[in-house]
Amino acid sequence: MRKATIFLMALAALATAAPLRVAAVAAPAHPLRRSRFLANAANFPPPASFYDCSKKPPSICLEPGSPGATCCKGTCVDTEHSFQHCGSCNKTCKYTQTCCEGKCVNTFTDKKNCGSCGVRCRTRCTNGYCDYAA
Repeated sequence: MRKATIFLMALAALATAAPLRVAAVAAPAHPLRRSRFLANAANFPPPASFYDCSKKPPSICLEPGSPGATCCKGTCVDTEHSFQHCGSCNKTCKYTQTCCEGKCVNTFTDKKNCGSCGVRCRTRCTNGYCDYAA
């Protein structure tokens, strides 16, 4: 134990006594360039505040790239798939339900939406699987 303590003290003394030399880095010769991420900024949709229909007309929700065509509580929403605005504004689906085509459905048991929206089963839907043998 004593040897380990002496070794650590010697190592600490050596680390503080020897200054580190950092090589100077020259500036790059080429001009600064934009990254590919910034160059593709034109492909990104506008921020969500752009589709704020509380201060703008509700027609802003019909613009290309809008999250949805309906204005609910000052925000453009998709009432076909929104959990909080399913089918109409402020209609929230229950905990076990999902919004499919504007209707709250249970994807574990619904034959027309088994497992996810639009998946149809021939006979029955059990635990989100079509024709599952329980």
